Amino acid sequence: MTNIILFFNQNLIFWLGTVGVLGLCIGSFLNVVIYRLPILLNKAWYEEYAELLEKDGSVLFKESKAPFNLCFPGSQCPSCQHPLSVLDNIPIISYYLLKGQCRYCNTPITKRYPLIELLTAFLSILVAWKFGVTEHTFLGLIFTWILITLSAIDYDEMLLPDQLTMPLIWLGLLSSIMPRAWISPIAAILGAVLGYMVLWSLYWIFKAITHKEGMGYGDFKLCAALGAWLGWQSLPMLLLVASTLGTIIGFTQILLKKHQKEDPMPFGPFLAISGWIHFIWF
Repeated sequence: MTNIILFFNQNLIFWLGTVGVLGLCIGSFLNVVIYRLPILLNKAWYEEYAELLEKDGSVLFKESKAPFNLCFPGSQCPSCQHPLSVLDNIPIISYYLLKGQCRYCNTPITKRYPLIELLTAFLSILVAWKFGVTEHTFLGLIFTWILITLSAIDYDEMLLPDQLTMPLIWLGLLSSIMPRAWISPIAAILGAVLGYMVLWSLYWIFKAITHKEGMGYGDFKLCAALGAWLGWQSLPMLLLVASTLGTIIGFTQILLKKHQKEDPMPFGPFLAISGWIHFIWF
């Protein structure tokens, strides 16, 4: 292990290239999580609802005898459900070779898949360049990958799953007690508490004035996670940048008629972008 670390330290390009390839592979897996996790959560919620009301859950959610989770079944075309081979699943390359369509039914493949793979690889390389061959890179990569997943799910479903936000909070708190941690445990704990309470307070103030919900509880938990990772001192700048980004992009989409003024807009992606920028540059 020591020899590998020494080799990577002496070969920066090889180190960044290795992390980039890893990022492409992880990005491919993140596409699976982004697509399947909301389905799994909806299924679980339907089953709980059915159990609570003593109803048949199969009426509410079409049951299938085949296992369905993040690992099974294997990758398949969303349109024709044909299983995809290894050659169809090579990040970026398969999309290019298949000309952006399914090999079996010629249905166009969403550009989301290669974009997530490229984004994950690019951000992973930046983390590896920033922190070098250290434990900080390992933690930073996990932080980055979870934020990408949360942003995409929130954009699609207006949902920030506890299955991702809660581990992110605990991982941030635990990272503060490791050797050479970037923040102290006190700063991490206060960051988590204040991050949650600030948005929780704004939520209730906004609701009292407008009788509408301005954000969801998932936003509170994501802000708590960012506070745990970055410390309470980062919260004012983090929220300012996230709010500014949300305002600019929201008004732009409304002007371009790509978003209706009455429709809600997810705040999670802007929190994630702001938090990641702060993590890398501050």
